[in-house]
Amino acid sequence: MKVLVDTDAFCKLGLAGLLTDAVTNLGAQIADCERLPALPHMLRRGSLPRRFGKETCESLLGTADSILPLQPFSSDWLERFLPVPGIDPGEAQLFAAAADRRLFVLSGDKRALRAVVNVEGAAQALSGLIVTLEAVLIALHDSVGVTTLRTRIAPLRPFDTTVGICFSDGNTDPLSAAWSYYNSLASEVAPLELWRPPSRTT
Repeated sequence: MKVLVDTDAFCKLGLAGLLTDAVTNLGAQIADCERLPALPHMLRRGSLPRRFGKETCESLLGTADSILPLQPFSSDWLERFLPVPGIDPGEAQLFAAAADRRLFVLSGDKRALRAVVNVEGAAQALSGLIVTLEAVLIALHDSVGVTTLRTRIAPLRPFDTTVGICFSDGNTDPLSAAWSYYNSLASEVAPLELWRPPSRTT
């Protein structure tokens, strides 16, 4: 199954070296992914280099180039998503493609997810297809182990509040913290059903 990767999720998981692992947990490979066509340009200039650092963004260019840009699709979903406050044009494209083609969306845009419920029929069309960063962390906790995950997630901590709290040096139970954030967001975006990670602990 193909996985659509939004820019925020790409940068954060790429920074931590966890993008391939995240996609694998969804039963896919990087070759099965698609991303926004503008991503390589965004990594070279604009807000992404200012936020994550120029060298970091340059290091992600090879991965971005290896992922297919979003393939053309014909759907009226795009017209439904575009006018909705909180959903930017890029996220609208990904949501529309996912709803039309029944694909996973790896998304780090919580604001957009909260706005999905304002689009008639979208919660049902995207049910089980939206994969959040919290869900990825829970899945990776089991698949790569907490010690490895802590090490690899460390560069991301300054850029993501949830990661910073869940994997802070003083938190001995990051899995429970990640589940708490996941369940809170799931409640906020209902009736949209998020992809639920398999895990030994809920």
